[in-house]
Amino acid sequence: MSRPTISEVSALVADLSDFRTLGGEGYAELMSRKADLLERIAAAQPDDTEAAEVAAAARARADELTAGG
Repeated sequence: MSRPTISEVSALVADLSDFRTLGGEGYAELMSRKADLLERIAAAQPDDTEAAEVAAAARARADELTAGG
């Protein structure tokens, strides 16, 4: 698992901003992308327990949204 690039993070931030401004569908997919990036960041820093906790919380929320919650 590779560390996310600046362009990947920038693209997610831009998409989140667009979603907040324009609304629409796809929130669960955005949260899944966010969780993926946070998991990759945490994997690149195995000694950072806070990064792992944040990634786990993001994944749990993304999974909840994907399941229809």
